[in-house]
Amino acid sequence: MSAEPIMEPVMTQDPIDLLNAIEEASPVPIRPEYVEGTIIVPPQPNYNHSKGAYKLAVQFTLAGFDLAGMGLGFRAAQKDGTTIAAVVPDFYVLRREPTDLDNSYLKTHRSYPIDMIALVGEVTSTNHKTDTGPKFRAYAAAGIPIYVLINRHSKTAHCYTDPVLPGDDPTEAYYATDTKVTLGDPLPLPAPYPTLDTTPFLDN
Repeated sequence: MSAEPIMEPVMTQDPIDLLNAIEEASPVPIRPEYVEGTIIVPPQPNYNHSKGAYKLAVQFTLAGFDLAGMGLGFRAAQKDGTTIAAVVPDFYVLRREPTDLDNSYLKTHRSYPIDMIALVGEVTSTNHKTDTGPKFRAYAAAGIPIYVLINRHSKTAHCYTDPVLPGDDPTEAYYATDTKVTLGDPLPLPAPYPTLDTTPFLDN
């Protein structure tokens, strides 16, 4: 599967409808995403990617964060209800269990509202520029307090905090603080989260 973003015009219909159409038309299981006006079909994760992401999610669970998980999709919207982003993070910690309202939102938008996320995480594959660019800005624009990034391309791990949205343009958003370590070193996170063991990615 190609790791390059698939570009589609999205001005005439909700991007969610296009994501559904692409997913249904694919001969293999995919989870297309939408960020910054672009529909992205991420590359199929390999074993090392999936194993490492799972081990990170488990670290949160073992530290007592029962709402840590993987596999759910989330949608960010403008004030007028227009879709800004629809993403499927590699792992996350939620603020709350889904409510009936959240589940109704899922039926309508194929994703949960992104404000459910307290911490979000990505592990780069060959599409590392997506996680370090458009998704970095999308998560900051959504106000997610913590973005954990395992960058296998640069062999670094990051804990981004202090999201900033300077104006109304989500593509200008960023995280003001970057705590960075070399893969293999412990990655400290803000309290009450655990320090993460990044050694599962040493040889990946």
